[in-house]
Amino acid sequence: MRIRTILWVLLLAAVPCAPAATAENAAAGNSREVTNSIGMKLVPVPAGEFMMGSTESLDDMLKTFPAYKVEAKTDYLFQDEHPRHRVRITRPFYFGRYAVTVGQFKKFTGDAGYKTEAERDGEGGWGYNPQTGKCEGRDPRYNWRNPGFAQTDEHPVVDVTWNDAVAFCRWLGRKEGKTYRLPTEAEWEYACRAGTSARYANGDDPGGLARVANVQDAKGQNEFPHVQEIMMPKDGKFTIPVGSLAPNKLGLYDMHGNVWQWCGDWYGKDYYAASPVDDPAGPESGTRRVRRGGAWNSFPLYVRASFRNWNSPVSRCVNLGFRVLLTDLPVVELQHGAAGTVIQER
Repeated sequence: MRIRTILWVLLLAAVPCAPAATAENAAAGNSREVTNSIGMKLVPVPAGEFMMGSTESLDDMLKTFPAYKVEAKTDYLFQDEHPRHRVRITRPFYFGRYAVTVGQFKKFTGDAGYKTEAERDGEGGWGYNPQTGKCEGRDPRYNWRNPGFAQTDEHPVVDVTWNDAVAFCRWLGRKEGKTYRLPTEAEWEYACRAGTSARYANGDDPGGLARVANVQDAKGQNEFPHVQEIMMPKDGKFTIPVGSLAPNKLGLYDMHGNVWQWCGDWYGKDYYAASPVDDPAGPESGTRRVRRGGAWNSFPLYVRASFRNWNSPVSRCVNLGFRVLLTDLPVVELQHGAAGTVIQER
């Protein structure tokens, strides 16, 4: 068995007296990134523990977001973030550095001859109508190829259902002889936090969110409607190309904002109260699937690392995409010693 030891620069842990790694040098220094057969970049996420969920009270929310009038909404929007609980991710994995792009999804549909649910069922998806200045749907005019606004191959794909995302993962897995899947909700939050415990990957202050997230009202000062109501950006900006903003400390981009990201789990409002410590994967059954991260039309309150949201597995939205997880590459383990924190590959 051959063991290679490589300096781990992705986490905050470092040699004593050394400066903490920044998001920028963590991403740039990640020598363990892999590029797969369709050009998708994936970064290693080591096994570990974290505190999942939130401890923030209604008073905390009101103080931070005074214009948001969260008092009437807290019963159904935030209770599912409690109780905060310890979670252990026992297996390392590789995670897409970016959300799946239009170009990558195009390779899938072309190679597999796949039609999305929005294309197959005749109902279409959601899209932007420039004549009315609003988003509308479902409508057969709209799908991942045409959400009503301009996209390049580097934009995150939208208008894909949970089932479409799973089909993409299965196609890619068959193509490479590997296991690709959607992340569990716990894996997603663990990777989003990247060793932090704040509201966002770059701290608690929504005023700094614009550096890492394509969202509405990045300073969190304005009044707004319900998170699931489609709002049109005043500047005409919808999704932006992946990787346009700063990454988190694992080198993952757009974990807040741009597009919501499907997770593998069924949604359970009270799941946290009975969640296992090791590798929680959500309820055994349900009617709605988890989505995380917020989108281009979301507000800072709703893109917090702990915020939970959901959709029907057949939902296809103008702000909803996904990111893939790869399980079967060489084992990556954290080791702590005099030389600092390193990973070992077996």
